[in-house]
Amino acid sequence: MFEVTQYITSLILIIGFVLLIVGFVLSFIPVVNKYKMPIQVIGIVIFSFGIYSQGKIVVEKEYKLKVAELQVKLKEAEAKAETINTQIVTEVVTRREIIKEKGNDVIKYIDREVVKYNETCPISDVLINVHNAAALNKSVDEIITPNTIVNTTSHNKAVNTMLLPKK
Repeated sequence: MFEVTQYITSLILIIGFVLLIVGFVLSFIPVVNKYKMPIQVIGIVIFSFGIYSQGKIVVEKEYKLKVAELQVKLKEAEAKAETINTQIVTEVVTRREIIKEKGNDVIKYIDREVVKYNETCPISDVLINVHNAAALNKSVDEIITPNTIVNTTSHNKAVNTMLLPKK
């Protein structure tokens, strides 16, 4: 379809050019001299239309080439984006695993160290309950009620064993 259009516009361009030349040649023939002006005007109109059509075809070809180039670049960019997205997801998963492993290491360390110091520094049940409430994201009022009995003997022993400044 595109080539047919190009041949037709080339034919129109040639016809217009031939009419222009015929119009100038007819000026030398006295009998046909009176048809010179209309043939030249028609030749100029047809030749101008042919030039316009040829220019339009050339511009369309250039745009189609540019569109094809941009589509290739777009496909390359999409492929590159896919690989980069995969890398990002991999990095995020790796970082989450590292954070989880470090968190587990911290938990193991705390569990190991708390056992050592729990013997020398007794922690009251109330403090443990408050800590557990915070860990469970509950309020202290849900854990400790007015009927809760607080045993302070371990706390008092710990205070007495400490070196307090004398008055």
